[in-house]
Amino acid sequence: MSIRFREFIQKIGSGPHTGENLNRQEAAEAMGMMLQEEATPAQIGAFLIAHRIKRPTGEELAGMLDAYEALGPQLRLSGVKPMVFGCPYDGRSRTTPILPITALILASVGQPVIMHGGDKMPTKYGIPLIDIWQGLGINWSTLSLVQVQQFIETTGLGFIYLPNHFPLAAGLVPYRDQLGKRPPIATVELIWSPVVSDYHLVAGFVHPPTEKMFQDALVLRGIQDFTTVKGLEGSCDLSRDRTAIIGIFKNGELQRLHLNPYDYDFGGKNPTISETTTELVAQMQNVLQGKSSELMHSAIWNGGFYLWHCGLCPDIETAFDTAENLLTSGKVNAKLQEVTRIIGY
Repeated sequence: MSIRFREFIQKIGSGPHTGENLNRQEAAEAMGMMLQEEATPAQIGAFLIAHRIKRPTGEELAGMLDAYEALGPQLRLSGVKPMVFGCPYDGRSRTTPILPITALILASVGQPVIMHGGDKMPTKYGIPLIDIWQGLGINWSTLSLVQVQQFIETTGLGFIYLPNHFPLAAGLVPYRDQLGKRPPIATVELIWSPVVSDYHLVAGFVHPPTEKMFQDALVLRGIQDFTTVKGLEGSCDLSRDRTAIIGIFKNGELQRLHLNPYDYDFGGKNPTISETTTELVAQMQNVLQGKSSELMHSAIWNGGFYLWHCGLCPDIETAFDTAENLLTSGKVNAKLQEVTRIIGY
């Protein structure tokens, strides 16, 4: 048992009247001790559930991110500024993920994209992004960190796979199953970036207080430019049945953007997720082949927004036209084939 770690549990787990928040240094130390298993399993479980009940602060999240940066993988890219997407690792249970298509759209016009995650995990046990990419012919799980960096620089796409590239974080996944609830590390992963050079973070969220925690944590860590998206099931995917609520943070100040899909003729039902990865991949391949569908409309809606948000199109209407053209002309599918040839299985 760690006497030091027990102090952290006592501090956050003493209830609303006598409990206290951790400062940034304490949060970093606690996170580091959990990642390196210097605390016992009982202590780690107690900390995670107590911290979930208390709710993390921005300062605590900043400290936890400090530990992730110190102990996790680091990508240092020169001459490029990738977009790093933070989506829940436990996947989706209701709606189809759009991010793989969005990533291919952006990469096809020279905007690098980096994603991260692991295998199927609690609490949703949804289809993870790594499985979708494998279905499309790209197996990120076998690559070393050096290879991932090389492929980002050559193809504009990269994926950090926890079991291989950040096994310390993957070691905490079983606690999610045992606790049955998302612990604070599920919030950390939404705003973590494996890139230590210049990057633009896009973080998905569900509850408005979470966005404020994101802002507090990232500003404390000196990150002034990032984007938050109240997306589908906490992801970075824009919904088609409600107004998209987007926070654009520049130089530490918030610009609020509300995008109504019905204003741009994209309103409708979000595609329901398939029961199997095979079915989901087949639907995505149809989109990449330019075939019209509800998933195609969602892909254009999302791809267009991010093309405009990256500054690759002068206005959002042009961006939607560009996204559609990239898909129907086969350019996005060509990017997938290029990456598959280089990486493949």
